[in-house]
Amino acid sequence: MTQESFEEQQEDLDPHRREERDSAALELSGRVRQKGVLLTGRETGSQLDDLMTAIERFEASVVTRGGDLFINTPSSDPPENPDFVIPRRVPGEDAEAYAARINEAATRLEKADL
Repeated sequence: MTQESFEEQQEDLDPHRREERDSAALELSGRVRQKGVLLTGRETGSQLDDLMTAIERFEASVVTRGGDLFINTPSSDPPENPDFVIPRRVPGEDAEAYAARINEAATRLEKADL
């Protein structure tokens, strides 16, 4: 007898689970893209969640510092304050490394004397 993974067991119990998971990942990738973040299309649901969590933390840090999220976007030319713009993803950068850089930027804002 082989041991099934948790997800396989859950799919046996709910045949629509994979559909629901794929739908959630699609919705989350849309939300991440709306923030100006480039995606490769190979990010997992978990990676997308980590990215969104990092983005939300960064945005909260910007707002706490009095920044405006509408005029400090990756497409702002020029932004009001470049420190308030989410870091751009480096070509070839994996999702985990990018989320870590966003979190580092949030930490810098949280500790900055602006």
